[in-house]
Amino acid sequence: MKLPGEETIKKFELKEIIPKNAGARNSIYRGKDITDLFYNGTLSQQISAGTFDDIFIGDYIIGQISGRKYLVADINYRFHSGNVLCNTFHVLIIPEKVLGTSAMNDSNTVAGAYVGSKMYLEILASIKNTIESDFGLSHILTHKNYFCNAVTGAYESNGDWYNSTIDLMNENMVYGSNIYHNFRNGTSKAMNITIDKTQLALFRLRPDLIVSLNNSGSIQKYWLRDIASESAFCLVGGGGSANNAGASEVQGIRPAFLIY
Repeated sequence: MKLPGEETIKKFELKEIIPKNAGARNSIYRGKDITDLFYNGTLSQQISAGTFDDIFIGDYIIGQISGRKYLVADINYRFHSGNVLCNTFHVLIIPEKVLGTSAMNDSNTVAGAYVGSKMYLEILASIKNTIESDFGLSHILTHKNYFCNAVTGAYESNGDWYNSTIDLMNENMVYGSNIYHNFRNGTSKAMNITIDKTQLALFRLRPDLIVSLNNSGSIQKYWLRDIASESAFCLVGGGGSANNAGASEVQGIRPAFLIY
């Protein structure tokens, strides 16, 4: 027996019922394949209009070169942020699985913080090539982000604004708070300036997706850019636990980037 109005209800899709704005779209996990919409230009039009018509959290795009799965993690996450304001509508994307593994540094040092790490200076280059090949350089948004570049003892003591395209996440983005990040050092004020100050909508709606896998299908720990101690960086541990590890340990790389 059909309920009254059932046929009418079926005609409406989620994208038509929910208001067309970032706040509404950030509140719903859908998990739909939107690959074709990205590569035919439809998504770019929806993003630039600020309506995000057919984009919801958890939707995914399959990379045209690598075949990897990338997840919509947040919408307009860095909008109106930065010393030069990011005024471009955008979608924040992360890979479902890690894109490789590496140490943060060759030895257990955090000298130079994230910006001084071998990860930032060398390792991320190949990861960026993969992502740029999948999405096209013209679709990846260059914007300003604040990264730490100096360490005093066991805490970050200086930083600056840098052009950012594809970079590691921090603890706030994953967990919504600082856990192992050493943002206080006794009475000293650590350099804890960041525009990435809230949890990504994806992890708020689906905390199980904090856990990442490697290509073999095994759970893979992955690096975050925060300093935990004078020898360790923060990371997402096995089973999604917040943890840290010596900078020379080999762990996963799961960066975030903006498309438009």
